[in-house]
Amino acid sequence: MATLCRPSIAVPEYVITREQTLELARTLHADHPQLGLALRLIGNTGVQTRHLVQPIEDTLKHPGFTARNARYELEAKARVPEVIRRALDHAELTTRDIDLIVYVSCTGFMMPSMTAWIINTMDFRSETRQLPIAQLGCAAGGAAINRAHDFCMAYPASNVLIVSCEFCSLCYQPTDLGVGNLLSNGLFGDALAAAVVRGEGGVGVQLERNGSHLVPDTEDWISYGVRDTGFHFMLDKRVPGTMAMLAPAMRAMAEPYDWDMSGLDFYIVHAGGPRILDDLCKYLNLPPEMFRYSRATLTERGNIASAVIFDALERLFQDGGAEHRARGVIAGFGPGITAEIALGTWSKNATPAPAEVPAG
Repeated sequence: MATLCRPSIAVPEYVITREQTLELARTLHADHPQLGLALRLIGNTGVQTRHLVQPIEDTLKHPGFTARNARYELEAKARVPEVIRRALDHAELTTRDIDLIVYVSCTGFMMPSMTAWIINTMDFRSETRQLPIAQLGCAAGGAAINRAHDFCMAYPASNVLIVSCEFCSLCYQPTDLGVGNLLSNGLFGDALAAAVVRGEGGVGVQLERNGSHLVPDTEDWISYGVRDTGFHFMLDKRVPGTMAMLAPAMRAMAEPYDWDMSGLDFYIVHAGGPRILDDLCKYLNLPPEMFRYSRATLTERGNIASAVIFDALERLFQDGGAEHRARGVIAGFGPGITAEIALGTWSKNATPAPAEVPAG
């Protein structure tokens, strides 16, 4: 059975605090007619610190899309190898053991993908398969886990490396002055993550089953406008309420397997903002403590897009993990509106566990 092993996480060295973010908003947008509302929204995110790939004075400049994308490539190549090495160490594997690399990012563009550079640079086998995921936004971390699970189900002895590289600050657009954009400027942060899904053995979350749900007719709720100046983030005001639609989808996915989505032992979910987590508590009838790892990620690093669920999962590992065979869910939410959901049990054994026998 495929096991999601301990992730490795890296954040850039430049830090901006909540107070600095609010002061910047006051300074840069002193004449904005809805500045008061934007300040309240930023203050209510719960984000205390975020990490940036370059100093804030450079982040606020816009040298053009060409320079921005070149910076993305430069920083990715400088920072990705170390998170990969640590993830492989966690999984007790080497580059030669990996059969598929899934690379997820929505904040820069490269072709060939970073997967080709990783294979050539880090001594992966030339037969290693490549799966870049660029357009699922914050849901891509969940999608990567699910596609890795599918691959290991098809090829049971295989191992999959997942890499998430999100430099959200490189998408800052100084001319986007809508309240949603000002909120986003105070919410998103930069981070990298990597994790291995082992087809056999491993300690971590044994992936039992997975599913996806698309909310119809919500394609324009979260999107990019691709313009001469790069990616312009478009956020509809209805997005914070999407858990009313996605929480029932999570329940529906689990029920055929006699799993109660309100009765699991651990929850690793995308922290898009505090409303997402608060509504999940409401619709799944759960205490806030059940989302403590996602909340900690949001507080300390902001919304780090596809890397959120790996950061939250690493916090569970830091906390000693769960009890052996404890049940849990990993869920990423993003554009579409899309949910990528995985159900799994915690394994403290490095040897394969017997498959669960369905009730009845």
